[in-house]
Amino acid sequence: MPGTNPRELGLAADCESCFGLCCVALPFAASADFAVDKAAGQPCDNLREDFRCSIHQQLRPRGFPGCTVFDCFGAGQKVSQVTFEGTSWRQAPGTARQMYAVFPVMRQLHELLWYLAEALTLEPAEPVHAELRHALDETECLSRESADVLEKLDVGAHRAEVNVLLLRTSELVRAGDKGKDRRGADLIGAKLKGADLRAANLRGAYLIGADLRGADLRRADLIGADLRGAELAGADLTDAIFLTQAQVNAARGDAATRIPATLTRPPHWAALPEPRDRRPAPGAGTRGKPGGTGRRPRRR
Repeated sequence: MPGTNPRELGLAADCESCFGLCCVALPFAASADFAVDKAAGQPCDNLREDFRCSIHQQLRPRGFPGCTVFDCFGAGQKVSQVTFEGTSWRQAPGTARQMYAVFPVMRQLHELLWYLAEALTLEPAEPVHAELRHALDETECLSRESADVLEKLDVGAHRAEVNVLLLRTSELVRAGDKGKDRRGADLIGAKLKGADLRAANLRGAYLIGADLRGADLRRADLIGADLRGAELAGADLTDAIFLTQAQVNAARGDAATRIPATLTRPPHWAALPEPRDRRPAPGAGTRGKPGGTGRRPRRR
């Protein structure tokens, strides 16, 4: 269906149009991903006056790899330029608290828009396309509400409603295949090299540090799967469904890793060292989860 490509809908981050919200609104803790502690609402020491990062090209060697895996799904520019009409928290300090509160809500809405837009491109899901389109339009309307409405929005309830449709989409796409059902499974550090995971249900699975080198993940449902530090060298995720840029960024791939056309190969993949037999530190890559770091993702 034309016009439903996630990136065409403005669901990719445009940092030039954002007030550095991920560098201010969200907290992070000193860990393998962040060199220091930072509280929610406190500007990162590396944030410049023009809202750009002063160490953007050296984030990984300077101890901030967590910043390189974060993706706001375009929520930053929506809050900055639409919700607050281009007036920054520096220009109007009185808006800061509310702007910081709205940002994680908007990020969740934009994440849902990403999933819905992708679902509308999947032919097997045609029986629910009308419902998916309605949900996308409704979610887009919510994302354009006022700051007062967004701050009080029960985004969890809306996610639950949308998730019913996304689950149905997954079932339709994977129908006919005998994919493994590992929904919410604890596969941390699992040895899955060369595994046949075609059409597998990996929704909310914990694949932190898992060895997925050469694995076949075509048509696998990866919504909410935790891929932090997962080894994806040579793996095939060509038409994996509900895979996001943040998940790809958090994993470890190489030139032979195949990913969906809607995603971008992370630049740090080329510089990755050989796989190490260790698990990522707790809290690695959790900057994008509103409410703190070190939490496991919500089960889907």
